[in-house]
Amino acid sequence: MKQLIECVPNISEGRDEKVIADVSQIVETVDGVRLLDVDPGKATNRTVITLVGEPQPVIDAAFLLIEKASQLIDMSKHQGEHPRFGATDVCPLIPISGITMEETVEYAHRLGKRVGDELSIPVYFYENAATEEKRRNLATVRAGQYEGLPRKLQDPDWKPDAGPDVFNARSGATAISARDFLVAYNVNLNTTSTRRANAIAFDVREAGRVKTKGGVAQRDADGNAIRVPGQLKAVKGIGWYIEEYGICQISMNLTNINITSIHEAFEATRESANRRGMRVTGSELVGLVPRQAMIDAGEYYLTRQKRSLGVSDAEKIKIAVKSLGLDDLTPFDPRKSIIEYAMEDESANPLLKMKLVDFADETASESMAPGGGSVSAYVGALGVSLATMVANLSAHKRGWDDRWQEFSEWAVKGQRLKDQLLVLVDEDTHAFNQIIASFRLPKGTDEEKAARQAAIDAATRHAIEVPFRVMQVSLESMQVIKAMAEIGNPASASDAGVGGLCARAAVRGACLNVKINTADLDDAEYVAEKLAAARQMLDKASKLEDEILSIVEATK
Repeated sequence: MKQLIECVPNISEGRDEKVIADVSQIVETVDGVRLLDVDPGKATNRTVITLVGEPQPVIDAAFLLIEKASQLIDMSKHQGEHPRFGATDVCPLIPISGITMEETVEYAHRLGKRVGDELSIPVYFYENAATEEKRRNLATVRAGQYEGLPRKLQDPDWKPDAGPDVFNARSGATAISARDFLVAYNVNLNTTSTRRANAIAFDVREAGRVKTKGGVAQRDADGNAIRVPGQLKAVKGIGWYIEEYGICQISMNLTNINITSIHEAFEATRESANRRGMRVTGSELVGLVPRQAMIDAGEYYLTRQKRSLGVSDAEKIKIAVKSLGLDDLTPFDPRKSIIEYAMEDESANPLLKMKLVDFADETASESMAPGGGSVSAYVGALGVSLATMVANLSAHKRGWDDRWQEFSEWAVKGQRLKDQLLVLVDEDTHAFNQIIASFRLPKGTDEEKAARQAAIDAATRHAIEVPFRVMQVSLESMQVIKAMAEIGNPASASDAGVGGLCARAAVRGACLNVKINTADLDDAEYVAEKLAAARQMLDKASKLEDEILSIVEATK
């Protein structure tokens, strides 16, 4: 698996569009790095930049960004609502795939040393990259902010981890970390009172509030303030007034969304605001969010409405956006704000991105692909989509409210099978193209001939396995189709019947592809095994088709 890390530098400029563009766009000069998001805030005078790629290119890009920020941003003139102490205030690295946290820490230290040595900027490591326990918490590291740096740098306990212990008036200091995925999340309130907003923040954040008696902070035997914990674990938060919007917000960092999700944070804030006579009007995400976090939120609100969860990811995300009020202040674009969508290769899955007419035209053209394999997969996807529709309609049927969860489970299964088949539409054409490419390999020397034949055999096996998988998934989908013919909304029985015909056609069509591709493979045992399994699936599909049609035709 390719190693991928995300880097989310926060620069202390949110108003000058040219400076923001010059700083953020420098990362695109590094090959293999993608700039995913640039999210400026005028009131905070801060911009959150998100880039992703393989580790070394990412830290090369991060260094260039920190260097550019140091050239264009003068911290001695900076004013903003957000705590800060540097031109590039923080620069966290987040492991995304194929890389451990320990490895990510090594890259954070490598970046910090380079920034300190080459740019003469004091660097502090925090979170998982911290060199000692007291430096793990960013708020502690940044205490005193920019204005307190001259004194802090002279304190032996706060000597920088990298770079000089000399005050850099222009650039301040930079905090670099390796951390888990953090979601920066703001909840909007119908108040302009920062004090009242902070009361809500104290209710929900993990650190809670300092315990007081008669207005005096209570302390333990060691003189430490006694705290009353807040409701939510793994949540940091403060209340602030945003002049740009004319409202107060609860600004939160969700440091582990597996512990406290976005929707849990939203609901806890809403409940606290209601108790205190205020109202939540919406929320906003700063930077990018994992797709699953949005899907989880959509499913949470669908469940509360007793609606089927067997709808598309796009529909779940739409429900999440509306329920969380993510479009309250500015439009929410999933393609820009959800990390998996922002990282998508635009050239991937070209058939699925076509309009229906274009897909038909491409199939009818002189090109040999897409062919019967891709069409079989798509027909199978249509078949189980019809059954999923019946399940969703049944979950919504008047008088069947107590059965919504039963039909939701069937719809979820149908959606899963549909998604698998849609992937196979493009994969079948890709498998065919691999065979063509392998035949074009050089075959001059004995070594080249051997390599070419190995490539042909591997591509042929793949071209067998893809339609074989279409058969398996389409056959499995017939169980969903049959169930919907039996127990689904009777008014939609004919839709289940058409779904059964499509699924059977997909199994039979994919079987033809399995047979024709096995003819080119010189592995008698493998071929015999695949053909025997294919025949068994074809027999089962024929039987299920007859059963489905009998049920449908008997429905009144």
